[in-house]
Amino acid sequence: MKAVFKSGTGKAPSDQFVVTYLMGDIIFSEGDLGTEMFIIQAGTVEIFKKIGGKQNVLSTLEKGDFFGEMSVLEEMPRTASARAKTDVELVRINQTTFDQMIKNNTEIAVRMMRKFSRRLRETTDMLEEALGRKVGPVESTSTSTSPPPPPPARKEHEVYRLVSKDGKPEFHLNRNGDTLIGRGDPVTGINPDVDITSLDTQRSTSRRHAKIYQIDGVFHLMEEIGVMNGTYINDKRLATGTPSPIKDGDVLKFGLIPLVFRITNN
Repeated sequence: MKAVFKSGTGKAPSDQFVVTYLMGDIIFSEGDLGTEMFIIQAGTVEIFKKIGGKQNVLSTLEKGDFFGEMSVLEEMPRTASARAKTDVELVRINQTTFDQMIKNNTEIAVRMMRKFSRRLRETTDMLEEALGRKVGPVESTSTSTSPPPPPPARKEHEVYRLVSKDGKPEFHLNRNGDTLIGRGDPVTGINPDVDITSLDTQRSTSRRHAKIYQIDGVFHLMEEIGVMNGTYINDKRLATGTPSPIKDGDVLKFGLIPLVFRITNN
């Protein structure tokens, strides 16, 4: 069904539009020439491709996800098809707007790199399953190296928090897996586990600023790629992408926002 175009808000560039599709509509097909990418504002989109004569769904995308960016980058035909799994509302971005976005916000470029890496692995797995053989390693591994042991379980009676110096507010960390600290952004769909937007009136914290996780039972803090205003442990700045151990009572600073790391008994 033909898309319905609506003019953007006053904040959006004149060449950026909102476009809607009904459930089942094809947004674009594999082989189409495309010069636009899309960001999902509402609904769900399926990306699918014919592999070995069979239609395979490569990914299911939701609010905040983007797709179609390869044609914008390379000016090449679409490598897969996109279909509205539900009624959807999309932001349509052309090459000019895309170039401006990348120049003005390095976090967008970093997020795209992460997504490219994940999509490459997912597509490779799909091809191997369809063809019944390996199509090439995604990343180098050694067959003689055993997988690392899982991290030790956290003690059930312990509580892990980030607390402002005056005691309020406080943020609980995930008991399992890592905890992302940053600023929420409904436009791009970034929802950090610890959202310090309310504390960061000067917007000094990146949307994906840092992560806290365990290595061999010890908590570590690691700054994400693309952070502009730094991450600190007790006023010592961290190197991007390098995990640094933290302990109870350490003052962690994200941009201009200090929070105390606490481990307490429940």
